[in-house]
Amino acid sequence: MCTECGCGLPDKPHHHEHNHQTTNKKEIEVFKKLLEKNDYQADHNREHFDRYGIVAINLMSSPGAGKTTLLEKTIELLKDKYNIGVIEGDLETERDAERVRKKGAYAYQITTGQTCHLDAFMVHKGLHHLPLEKLDIVFVENVGNLVCPASFDVGTHYNVVLLSVPEGDDKPAKYPVMFEKADLFIITKADLLPYFDFDLDRCIEEFRKINPRAEVIVLSTKTGKGLDRWIEWLTQKVEEKKTNPAEV
Repeated sequence: MCTECGCGLPDKPHHHEHNHQTTNKKEIEVFKKLLEKNDYQADHNREHFDRYGIVAINLMSSPGAGKTTLLEKTIELLKDKYNIGVIEGDLETERDAERVRKKGAYAYQITTGQTCHLDAFMVHKGLHHLPLEKLDIVFVENVGNLVCPASFDVGTHYNVVLLSVPEGDDKPAKYPVMFEKADLFIITKADLLPYFDFDLDRCIEEFRKINPRAEVIVLSTKTGKGLDRWIEWLTQKVEEKKTNPAEV
């Protein structure tokens, strides 16, 4: 966990240590100010996207849920119709950015070191390395983590949360803040459902308790199941943006 996002802060102070309690209050106040600055920058990022008529989507999940693979498939299916940019977030390496570039998208890699999420300032830096005037969609592939990215608005229009079958069907109940933020929930690696004790109905039901408004797509990039619905969802958002550039 990093030292910037507040993930190390306790839910309540230790009352048996007065000095520790005071420190916690100061840390919480610093974190609140950090979020306020981040939210201001996030609004500025959205203004950039709106100015160029771009739909911006924040992809969040645990490591290995299939964000980059989904991006590769998406670029393959849409590159003849839309120009796509990707801001990649990882602790180290440029491997994911290299993968999406090979598929035909513009990509900029942000290596965060020990920071467990992207924030609006990092994404703003990435915007200056993409040809925004050419783009229709910008994906922000956040650092793999089901906790900290949910706390930071990065300035996109939509949050898409992925959960893979091998992770288990209990994750929405265990990580409600992340799933509450979702505008779309994608259950990935659906081809593995016969091989894992994953109750699809229960998972969706638990998600609906937390977030009744978001659509759910069950998807497999290996078999193609659900990809048509994902592409339809994306296309709808892009066309809506073209009709009303300042609204999504």
